[in-house]
Amino acid sequence: MTKQIELTFPALFAKTVEEFGDRVAFSFVGEDPLTYSSVRQTIENLIALFEKLGIVPGDRVALLSENMPRWGVCYFAITFMKAVVVPVLTDFSETEIENILDHSGAKALLVSDKLKRKVSGLKCTELKHVIKIDNFAIISSSVVDIFYDTRPKPTGNYKINEDDLATLIYTSGTTGKSKGVMLSHKNICSNAIAGGKIQPIDETDRFLSILPLSHVYENTLGLILPMIYGSSVYYLRDKPTPSILLPALKTVRPTMVLSVPLIIEKIYRSKIKPALSSKPVIKHLYKFPFFRKKLHAAAGKKLMVTFGEELKFFGIGGAKLDKEVEQFLIEAKFPYAIGYGLTESSPLLAGVGPSIVRLQSTGPVVEGVELRLDEKDPVTGVGEILAKGPNIMMGYYKDPEETKKVITEDGWLRTGDLGAFDKDNFLYIKGRSKNVIIGANGENIYPEEIESVINNFRHVLESVVLERKGKLVALVHFNREELEQSFKHLHEEVSQYIEDKIAELEEELLQYVNMRVSKFSNLKLIVVHPQPFHKTPTLKIKRFMYQ
Repeated sequence: MTKQIELTFPALFAKTVEEFGDRVAFSFVGEDPLTYSSVRQTIENLIALFEKLGIVPGDRVALLSENMPRWGVCYFAITFMKAVVVPVLTDFSETEIENILDHSGAKALLVSDKLKRKVSGLKCTELKHVIKIDNFAIISSSVVDIFYDTRPKPTGNYKINEDDLATLIYTSGTTGKSKGVMLSHKNICSNAIAGGKIQPIDETDRFLSILPLSHVYENTLGLILPMIYGSSVYYLRDKPTPSILLPALKTVRPTMVLSVPLIIEKIYRSKIKPALSSKPVIKHLYKFPFFRKKLHAAAGKKLMVTFGEELKFFGIGGAKLDKEVEQFLIEAKFPYAIGYGLTESSPLLAGVGPSIVRLQSTGPVVEGVELRLDEKDPVTGVGEILAKGPNIMMGYYKDPEETKKVITEDGWLRTGDLGAFDKDNFLYIKGRSKNVIIGANGENIYPEEIESVINNFRHVLESVVLERKGKLVALVHFNREELEQSFKHLHEEVSQYIEDKIAELEEELLQYVNMRVSKFSNLKLIVVHPQPFHKTPTLKIKRFMYQ
């Protein structure tokens, strides 16, 4: 009987090197790749450098960098020597970065050339070393005459246990009371393996990475998961704008892409939907389900060509996917997949592969995890989702009080999300419990569901529904660029026409929404929001800023 492999990064990586050492591990698109064997060599050299700098098991080492092949190399080097990696989101401000380094007690920081300006004035008492990730040059250190060398091997012998702390991930609250989510090797590895059960993956798969590696979603499913199966991961040199992303898709021809809803929603609203209403005859035919499905199928084939024609898994997570966009993806036969989770659960709790997706469901619970609903409404079946399994965090770092609030005495994680199951145990997310608005007669109003209707109205980019003085109000950001294109023939009068058009759209939108939502979810007012809303790194709107 074969011995079960340990759920630690070094154990799983060693198995991959043994089987797939010559295969591509990480690469920038169109550049020389790193094989798994060469990654192992660099990891050893880097651990040797850390040892010279006095880094020992348990020390925290922060990682502040945009996605690149060396991000994963550093992540593994830190955790292979039993130290703790602290990934820092690149969008955080200098103050937030300083708070995270202080709170975590980071002893060293690996920073990319592009982001070193953010750490030039840091005043962190514990921080002893700053290293440039691009070439491992020492920027500053309390130890003199130390440099990176490609010859030395580690001198230490590090025995990693499954329950050892691997990473501290800071998600929000970093301007005030920081919360660092403690995840063990087992938390992340068990979850990555569970993710691999949703979609078969092997050494021939090519991932194109477009989400930040410092976020647990991309980290577990876009770094650890491909590493376990010997797949290749490709990174972009710049942000995934169309001019960068389209040539990359052509070059890599990815089989796997992890995304957030906003990316595919933008493609649908800016490219696909306008094309389906560009000619009167197509617009007319589109009203009939038979022709709509045919048009969607044709658009789906073009979309597959855009993605390189070999895509078999387009994972969507981080927020709820718009219903109209999802209906299109189903009818277009586009291989999208849905997942649901939190940083505190490493992250995946529920998920489903492209072959069995259901409209607006995140799919069934993933293998090895249990979900149940707390305080379930007997009429709607909606309750707070509680989760248990090997992927649930160890707790919040240095914060037992906050940990007690979210993990029950018998080990269930309170997600703060509301959901319901269908007869086949497919999960449907209704919204965040803290976002729920209680109507005049005690009805539960889910703002996310109203926003989904608003966002499908023409010229709307995004929206936030709030309660103000007992009334439902929608802040709406219209697509001014689109409107300018419509009125560009008017030259100097264009701005006035746009203002008049937006005023018209406000009235139309109010009627449009109130005809499509329940009476107690009717909007009383539309407020134009001229700027895009502030968002988190996974592109969710920061609602608290607009309350």
